[in-house]
Amino acid sequence: MADAAAIAPPSGTRARLGRILALAAPTTLLAATQVAAQLIEPWLAARQGTAALAGWAVVLPFALLLSQMSAGAMGGGVVSAIARALGAGRREDAAALATHALVIACAGAALFAIPLALFPRGILGLIGGAEAAAAGAAYCAWMFGAGALPAWLANTLASILRGGGRHALAARGVVGGWIAYPPLAWLLMEPAGLGLAGAGIAFAVSMTGAAAVMAAVVFAGGAGFVPSLRGGLRAALFRRILSVGLVACAMATVANLATILVTASIARHGAAAVAGYGISARMEFLMIPLAFGVGSALTALVGRAVGAGDWAEARAIAWTGGGLALAVTSAVAIPVALFPAATAAAFTADPAVRVVATEALSIIGWAMPGFGIGMALYFAAMGAGRMAWPVAAALSRIALAVGGGWLLGDAMGLGLTGQFVAVALGITAYGAICAAAVRPAVWPGRG
Repeated sequence: MADAAAIAPPSGTRARLGRILALAAPTTLLAATQVAAQLIEPWLAARQGTAALAGWAVVLPFALLLSQMSAGAMGGGVVSAIARALGAGRREDAAALATHALVIACAGAALFAIPLALFPRGILGLIGGAEAAAAGAAYCAWMFGAGALPAWLANTLASILRGGGRHALAARGVVGGWIAYPPLAWLLMEPAGLGLAGAGIAFAVSMTGAAAVMAAVVFAGGAGFVPSLRGGLRAALFRRILSVGLVACAMATVANLATILVTASIARHGAAAVAGYGISARMEFLMIPLAFGVGSALTALVGRAVGAGDWAEARAIAWTGGGLALAVTSAVAIPVALFPAATAAAFTADPAVRVVATEALSIIGWAMPGFGIGMALYFAAMGAGRMAWPVAAALSRIALAVGGGWLLGDAMGLGLTGQFVAVALGITAYGAICAAAVRPAVWPGRG
């Protein structure tokens, strides 16, 4: 029960940091495994050719959105609701909330599976053009048609465990899927000759295994309770999850919409430009699983503090975790910004793709640590149930990335360079606004 002990209310900066690290460590291990798997993805896609890499790039925003919604956004709503129920001593509510969370997971999976499995070529063509859509259609159909439901279920079950303070159990259940994914993807893509579609099949198989393991753990009482249907489904319990989860999902959609719209703007420069920006976008969004390791701990700890009515402690926990997330993401982002050409070369041998990726990373890489602290404080805000400022941060990001991209790239004639500067400005604004929210006027309590 080490996790449950770690979630006890901390006091003092050193004690807070210790509690955060105790909960963050297993999730950070999971995040590191996921990061490694996701870094292999574009390398495997590039081995199939530039068209395949472009096809992978146009599917990327949807794959990221699936992960962010199920694990961080709606998952954060699940963690927050269960943590607040347990913080207030309502264990039966926590058990009922877990069942409601699984119902929401099925609905969330359908939102991805139906359009992206049935109409992949049409949807992808609107973003990256006909060539990229043709290359990515089968990959998209398999990933979402067969993989959306198990991915949602695995991440929701993990969130139930985190809400109960069992972060280590949650990590162990999902990490196996991400360890299995890269070798299985390679096996299906190359020796089996399935190409990019093999990666989609591998994702579905890996997530199905993870979901099965997580279900066994949760229904054996791994979260400290067993999901319960006593009393049936209740609108009030759905609202507890959705009041945070829907807002967070809308934010995740806005974040990925920014990437989709930027990709669509870049598409007129050709498949190589789309592929190059896809590498940069992947590195940018790697800040999310890195920050999630700390952020998942913040959602639970802040939720417990808020459930107990201690807003001052909630703010102190958030700032301690935000600083930790900044350090973690900087350790990855700064070397990328310093050595963009080497980073690009690790993913592709195509000289045209390398040129675009190098320029994008040299500009956007410096903003990535700000994205990391913003994401950590966003997860803290979910625990606090204070989402208005993170919403404003997400809207500012898309306005700067898309509107600023048009102004700098098109109106001022700076081309791709202007677009990349706009993306970096949007990321920076996101981090700054999320940080500005964590103060007594927004998170009430003693100063």
